[in-house]
Amino acid sequence: MDTKDCSDIYRLEVADKKIVLIGTAHISSDSVNTVRQVIAEEQPDSVCIELDQQRYRSLTDAKAWQSLDLVKAIRQGQGPFLLANLALSAFQKRMGLQTGVKPGAELAAAAEAAKEQGAEICLIDREIRTTLLRAWRKTGLWKKLQVFAALFSGLFESQEIDEEQLSALRQGDTLTAMLDEMGDMLPAMKTVLVDERDQYMAEHLRQAPGKRLVAVVGAAHVPGIRRRLAEQSDPGCIDELSLIPPKPPLSRVLPWIIPAVVVGLFLVGFLFGDRSQLTEAAIAWVLANGLLSAAGTVLALGHPLAIVTAFVAAPITSLNPTIGAGFVTGLVQAMIAGPTVRDLEEAGNDLATARGWWSNRLTRVLLVFFFSSLGSSLGTLLAFSWLKNLI
Repeated sequence: MDTKDCSDIYRLEVADKKIVLIGTAHISSDSVNTVRQVIAEEQPDSVCIELDQQRYRSLTDAKAWQSLDLVKAIRQGQGPFLLANLALSAFQKRMGLQTGVKPGAELAAAAEAAKEQGAEICLIDREIRTTLLRAWRKTGLWKKLQVFAALFSGLFESQEIDEEQLSALRQGDTLTAMLDEMGDMLPAMKTVLVDERDQYMAEHLRQAPGKRLVAVVGAAHVPGIRRRLAEQSDPGCIDELSLIPPKPPLSRVLPWIIPAVVVGLFLVGFLFGDRSQLTEAAIAWVLANGLLSAAGTVLALGHPLAIVTAFVAAPITSLNPTIGAGFVTGLVQAMIAGPTVRDLEEAGNDLATARGWWSNRLTRVLLVFFFSSLGSSLGTLLAFSWLKNLI
């Protein structure tokens, strides 16, 4: 049975469980109040929240950033993930400033109310790193560029939104239209970010302990979760949807192709070409990679030593697919001008403005990582075009 109390609360009966499903806007004071009221009235056995362990800790622990080992994260290849995660957080943070509500405040309120009622807290969403990797690896290159452009441009947008607009966003028809548009533009992204998580959370709801449940999820997930709960249970989907797809064959091979071709061109030039042209080609390679990577580091306001490191490292790392220029410059920036306690404490607030990304040492390390990598990649393409003419 599926009944509707109001625009964002549904009462469902699934097997032997009674579920109150609340659809929220993540930066709405109305949602915070609704969540607290419903949990107090229902006194559920479990409160199920659209969070994974990492986001729950970030949301409920004000000092979570202080435990971040940035050097270790970069060494483990987590730089791109951290940057993407922060860019997504920045978007919600800026919108939250318009209404005075911290992004995800209703999810934190749900956890707090559950503790007050003695209910069990169930984190039902998929790990965000898994979601982002699945979305990235299932998306073509052109679509990836579109996503990157949207995330980057979002750093500089000023988003004005009020409670009236948020109320409209919580209406299912509006959200359905938005998701349909997303499905047309980025079908793989919409499938991973919305559809898969609907199924994942619905199955976790079935498995949550207790007979009376309150589930707090973003309004965009309500239609999909209701539909999945009306279907037959599929416990195996949780393991399936938790798998990270392997890299496409081309993406595994391509990083080796360009260095192999470049080394081959130099070898041919050394054996059969003009030695003076070979020298010119080597200089072109060093300058294109080094200067553009260094320029990217300057754009990120990197430390002078990180700039020098970019110039020296980029021509070398461009020939080694196992290590990138950003890996080296990011480590240097983190070790020489790493984040202070203040930077870690204020990281969440600084995300709200473009200026904050450059003034906060934590995010500046990630910008150094990104822009030096981008500069090195552009330098490789430029130098490659020169090499074909010189050798």
